[in-house]
This record gives sequence, C-alpha cells and structure tokens, in this order.
Amino acid sequence: MEKRILAVAVAGALAAPAIVAAQSTVQIYGRVTYEWGRADQGPGRPTLDNADTPGGSAIGFKGVEQLGGGLSAWFQCESSADITGFDTSSICTRNSAVGFRGGFGNVFAGKWDTPMKRAMGLGTVGAEETGILGMSFLPFGGSGGADISGIGVDAQQRQRWKRRESNLMTYETPKFGGFQAMGAVTAANRTSASVDGPNTQTRLWSIAGTYVNGPLGVGLAYERHNDMGYGGTTGAGPAITGDLDDRAWGAAVGYRFGPVKVGVTYMDMKYETGPGQELKKRTWGIGADWTIAGPHMVSIQYANAGNSRGNSTRGIGTGNGAAEASGGNTGGDAWSLGYTYSFSKRTTLRLGYVRVDNDNNSNSYRIGNAASLLRNGENVDGWAFLVKHNF
Repeated sequence: MEKRILAVAVAGALAAPAIVAAQSTVQIYGRVTYEWGRADQGPGRPTLDNADTPGGSAIGFKGVEQLGGGLSAWFQCESSADITGFDTSSICTRNSAVGFRGGFGNVFAGKWDTPMKRAMGLGTVGAEETGILGMSFLPFGGSGGADISGIGVDAQQRQRWKRRESNLMTYETPKFGGFQAMGAVTAANRTSASVDGPNTQTRLWSIAGTYVNGPLGVGLAYERHNDMGYGGTTGAGPAITGDLDDRAWGAAVGYRFGPVKVGVTYMDMKYETGPGQELKKRTWGIGADWTIAGPHMVSIQYANAGNSRGNSTRGIGTGNGAAEASGGNTGGDAWSLGYTYSFSKRTTLRLGYVRVDNDNNSNSYRIGNAASLLRNGENVDGWAFLVKHNF
C-alpha cells in the first residue's frame, strides 16, 4: 500500500510541471539579425564601415487569456535584441501592448505600428526597411520608432510616415472576406509638461483599410499629425511654435505571380512649416521578389521622391529622408538589388547593393546609417550582407 501511495505521489510530482506548462499562455519569440557593410558618404567623409542589427531584431513575450463568451485578453512585450551591444534601451521598446479581442474586433493600447505603416507594408517589396540595405527613408521618410509628443527617446521624427508610435490606442474591425479597417490615436501627453498654448496637444491620427485575399494585398491609409512644432534645422530662421499640422495619404498594392511577388506604393505628404507656408512631397516605389529555385531569391526595388512643392522657405527634418525647402531639383531616387539564400525557414543570408541619387538642390537622401552629405547633388552607394534568424 505504501509503495502504491509513493508511486502516485511521484507520478503527480512529475506531472505537475506539465500541467502548469499546458495552462500557460505565454510564448517567447523573436528574431536576431546582423548586418555588416560599407557605404560611400560622399566627398569629404570616409567610407562607412558599419555593423548593425536592423530588420526587426527583437525578443518578445506574448500571451492570451480566454475570458469566456468569445472574449480574450492579450498582451505583448517586444524589446530590441541588439547583439552588437550598441542598443541598450529598456524592455518593451518595440511593438508592445495590452488589449481585448472578441466578436467586436480588437482594441489595444501601447507602442505599435500605425495603421498607415501596416497598410503601406502590403506593397513594400524587394528591399529591407532599415540599415545599409534599407530603402524606407526615401518613399516614407524612414521606418521605426517615433514619439509624436516629443518627450520620449524616439522624438517626433516629423518626416517619418512608417511609424511605430508610442502611446498609441488602436481599434481593428473583424475581417470580412479579406477586408479590415483600423484606426488609431495617441494621447496628448505633452499637456502635462507645459501651460496651455501652441504645440501642447500634439496628437497622431491614423486610419487605414486593407484587403488581403490569396495572392493579393491592397492598403489605403490616411494619417494626420496635429500641433507639430518646427523641430528641424533644414532651412533658415528660428524655430516656430505655431499650431503646425502634417498630413499624408498613401496606397499600396502587392501581388504574387507564382514565384514572383511584386509591390507598388504611393505617398502624398503635406507639412505646414510656418504661418501661410506649406511643403508638399510625393513619392512612389516599386519592387519585386523572385524565388528562382529552392533556397535562392533575387530582389529589386526602385523608389522616387519628387520635388518639394508649395511655398515653404524651410525644409522638414534633419535625418535621412528629410525634405528640402520648396523648389526645383529637390528630389531624388534610389534603387536596391539583393540576393537571398535560405538555409531554412528560420535562417537566411542576404547580400545586397544600394545606390542613392540626389537632385542638384538636395542632399536629403543617403545610405542608411551614413553621415549627412556635405554637398547637394551627391550620388552615393553601399553594399552589405545581412543574416536573419527567427526563433
């Protein structure tokens, strides 16, 4: 009898961890990337020799709790995973939120990709987003973290339209035959740091509609940034603290033809830069991924930014993808060519080349991670290899 009792106790002890694990909903996931390459920084600057971890290198934790009646609560905390050791930022710095899902859709709050970014991603094909091989700076003013209130570590990033925005409240409808609508808005946190006045209620509004069905993906989006201050140094004159608003709308289409996926994007942007002054910009891009055979894939992307139109005597932004003041020959273009070898579904190696050309009155566009160009009209290029491992 004692032996039987002992056997049951031992079996229970061994089974307990399995029962706890089965009840747990928390998952660990992530991606580790490493890019090394060289890039031209124009006359007067040395060639860039750069190591980085672009392309969403992160580690995350996510979980779901079923609340009954088709309702569930969920969370996600995703943090940068920089194996080079340069980025030592705190946890939950990437897509991180808490929310509720049900028959009504999905509502959540945290730091997350805006509806604009997610919709435009449907047509972004053929190149990386960031790093030396990144192309997002020219058609979208960049891609990544942003804080429209200007009180966080990512700062306002006024020219950036592919934003992972801080303090974002988002609602997504259920999917109806491939259709989905989504909207998001930020709280105006800057009001806690100043008296009532200009630029105290900076706020982002972003809405998008998407259709994803089989080989076809289509996105249409509109985004508005309210009460922005002039925070850049492009252009002459002191900073302006008026109620400056920015807006943009964009469209994206992606389609897969067997082994070939193609994508097209279009953006129309407008910035208020001072009393009675505005700057307008249009960009577009086209790209393709061709899975030749087995593990081999060739990718290409081209992007174009038109002239800065309107009557603005100031430009927008200070980083890669900033816009020059209104005038002729203030655009540029870029193209990327890459080859990817897939060791498995989780591990890939990419070798790529990027070239960036500025118009005669522009030095806004450069290779990712490179220094600002010293002269207008510079044309620069770079190459790199990029390793990605998903877990």
